Amino acid sequence: MASQVRQNYHKDCEDAVNKQINVELYSSYVYLSMSSYFDWDDVALRHFAEFFKEQSHEEREHAEKLMEFQNKRGGRIILEDVKKPEQDEWSNGLEAMQRALQMEKNVNQSLLDLHKLSTENIDPH
Repeated sequence: MASQVRQNYHKDCEDAVNKQINVELYSSYVYLSMSSYFDWDDVALRHFAEFFKEQSHEEREHAEKLMEFQNKRGGRIILEDVKKPEQDEWSNGLEAMQRALQMEKNVNQSLLDLHKLSTENIDPH
């Protein structure tokens, strides 16, 4: 059944928002894994653990906001499997921070792609 509030919401944009939700949830998952690692008793880098836990919460909040947006636009949320982080141990904090930076760049590129797609489909929301 089609949503009664849906108006000028291109299917490609709806699909891209669902993809972005998954990107944000994956990032949250990776950050949570990093937080857990740095909280291990034999690693015990508390501030790294706290930092990555906060980043995990932030990424999840982004996913939740996109889910709210999807519902407001009359789209349907389709959650995908969140893949396991590629790495769950780190040689040091620098390596984890470098991975985090690369992940943030990937998330940002995905958002830029979403913006471009919505512009191409004349969807200013």
